[in-house]
Amino acid sequence: MSNEKKQAKPNQPSRRDFLNKSGMVVAGGVLAGYTLPPVYAGEDNTIRLALIGCGGRGSGAVANAMASAHGPVKLVAMADIVEERLERSRKILTKNFTDRVDVPKERRFIGFDAYKKAIDCLGPNDVAMITNFGYFRPTQLEYAVKKGVNVFMEKSFAPDAPGLRRLMRAGEEAKKKNLKIAAGLQCRHSVNRQELIKRIRNGEMGELQLIRAYRMHPVGGMGPKPAGYDELLWQIKNFVRFFWVSGGLFAEMNIHQIDEICWLKDALPVSAIATGGRSANSKNHGQGFDSMSVEWTFGDGTKATDTVSWHGGHSYRDFATYVHGTKCAAQFSGNSHDGDVVLYKNQRIAKDNITWKAPKEKHSPWDAEWNVLLSSIRNDKPQNEVERAALSNFADLMGRAAIHSGKEITWDEMYNSQFQFVKNIDDMNYDTPPPVKADANGYYPVPVPGIWKET
Repeated sequence: MSNEKKQAKPNQPSRRDFLNKSGMVVAGGVLAGYTLPPVYAGEDNTIRLALIGCGGRGSGAVANAMASAHGPVKLVAMADIVEERLERSRKILTKNFTDRVDVPKERRFIGFDAYKKAIDCLGPNDVAMITNFGYFRPTQLEYAVKKGVNVFMEKSFAPDAPGLRRLMRAGEEAKKKNLKIAAGLQCRHSVNRQELIKRIRNGEMGELQLIRAYRMHPVGGMGPKPAGYDELLWQIKNFVRFFWVSGGLFAEMNIHQIDEICWLKDALPVSAIATGGRSANSKNHGQGFDSMSVEWTFGDGTKATDTVSWHGGHSYRDFATYVHGTKCAAQFSGNSHDGDVVLYKNQRIAKDNITWKAPKEKHSPWDAEWNVLLSSIRNDKPQNEVERAALSNFADLMGRAAIHSGKEITWDEMYNSQFQFVKNIDDMNYDTPPPVKADANGYYPVPVPGIWKET
């Protein structure tokens, strides 16, 4: 089966791009793709936000919250490990959202325990935005739940199975307290994808036979660590290049495609096999591969695949998820998570073979997920996405473990795995020895299939 060849097109503004695009402000309050609602003056029902992790992803999520019609919201506290990153974010957010950012010096917190101080600034209806790195996620969710605070948490959700199980336990505690927890798998809130799911469940595509996901586009590698740069902070800064920080680039980026696969199937895979490697001339000093292919098998024998190519050595590109049923095929998502949802007349993926195409979505998936969260808080509707997010993350880690080990990995092996990249992660501070070390040439350990283990 072949895909319709994609022409590269400009990406829509993403959270990760927020800090770089934040200068694109014009009169009338339009910010790089985010339409700002009126400022709510004199309101006493403001939902307060604490931003924990002040990079582009977290700052962009603040913009999504500000854009919601279910406000008003106000940013009142910020926390990060690096002061420069916090200050850069604060200045940009203050410029763009003026009186909806109220973060004086006494509510700016720096350090590995800064998240506690930021969460302590919140009340019962407020939201802790946990947007830093996967290895922090379970610890910080536990604390927010203990304090009775709602949470928006970004992906990935933990770099290994013990962390995910810990996250799920915190999620169960959140249910007991009726806390609202949103997870950063924004595609679940795409109305176009939801419509196709309805059509699939109603039998419009017949029985699903195959799901194919692709992320084939250049992604640059990591260069050598600059002389004098703190080793631990270097690894945290380059979080997608180190497995212990975030789960790695595959776990961070492809969790969206894998979550879509599980959603389409309405099931979790029972096993995964995979292959992967990196270009012979790679200058990437980080740990990950640049080419990967994973095949998951579900209980009924259905297959799902994810093809990844980031080396940039070829002109063919694709960033989409396709699904094939016994009656026809469909496209489930498009470039950079766009809601490009299409049904085809048969199995041929081509523009001249379309039978139905979803309209352009009114809200981006990133805005939509904040609309849902804030509405759930306002109307006291149940919302707890922890378990679903963690289970998709387990499927993600199955694929990564199969790539790195060269072995078939079963669901039970992954779910019950005791493997951890770093033990006693809660005790980490600025003096903690770096979890991985570079060789004499500044390259960090790369998985060797047949030797490497993650279960």
